[in-house]
Amino acid sequence: MDRNGALIHVEQKVVEAGADMRNVITSTVGHAPDAPSVVTTGCGIQVAYAMTSVHPESVTCHACREHARREYLRFADQVERLSRMAGAAFTVDQATAATTRLRDLARRFST
Repeated sequence: MDRNGALIHVEQKVVEAGADMRNVITSTVGHAPDAPSVVTTGCGIQVAYAMTSVHPESVTCHACREHARREYLRFADQVERLSRMAGAAFTVDQATAATTRLRDLARRFST
């Protein structure tokens, strides 16, 4: 657990965190997963789930902010590459909108 208890972190799997991912799981399996009580963070420590956020403006741990920035940029690049493949499950316009949103999130984590 975070010794000083004052920092707000991001989950290590930041792209999979938050309400959007829970909504996908809920619509797929028919019920919402329970939120964990303790999670591993982007800076590598374990903290109470309540001490994490998916909102860049709320995250105060510098190492977690940098981790989230890298992960969102990596995922944006991955979506962009996948959109150029034949038979992609989404259109180029959808991929462009998604990568724009992801890169904006990355930018917000870097400030």
